[in-house]
Amino acid sequence: MPVPTQEQVIQFCHDNTIIDFLGVEIVPTENGCVRLELDVKENHSNPYGILHGGVMTTMADTAMGAACLMYNKKVVTVSITMDFMHPVQMASRIITDAKVLSEGRHIFNCECTLHDANGKIYAKSHAVFFAISKLIDD
Repeated sequence: MPVPTQEQVIQFCHDNTIIDFLGVEIVPTENGCVRLELDVKENHSNPYGILHGGVMTTMADTAMGAACLMYNKKVVTVSITMDFMHPVQMASRIITDAKVLSEGRHIFNCECTLHDANGKIYAKSHAVFFAISKLIDD
């Protein structure tokens, strides 16, 4: 099975235009995958002045999808859950850590933690993805 390069994964993440629209950074990791990082600004906030949960969910969804790309699979989300633990204040930097828990021919189970640079966890996500095609052909 061919393994996509880190550059292919980064490009694929940029092809998801909402990521660039939100200003999310795609950061290479040592294991060849990527993590997503965001400097929280006013345009990311909800009416309470904290990071909107939809922004966090989008980051988690994209980070877990990127983790599936490392298995050479393009995926779509079947289901996603978010557990929000703490509000994220303006001017914070939020970071994703996503991983594949199990992979089958078509179904992937993943999890993602959203935290700050000090390791404080703000949210955890779990999702099920369906593989629709390969990222790169054999």
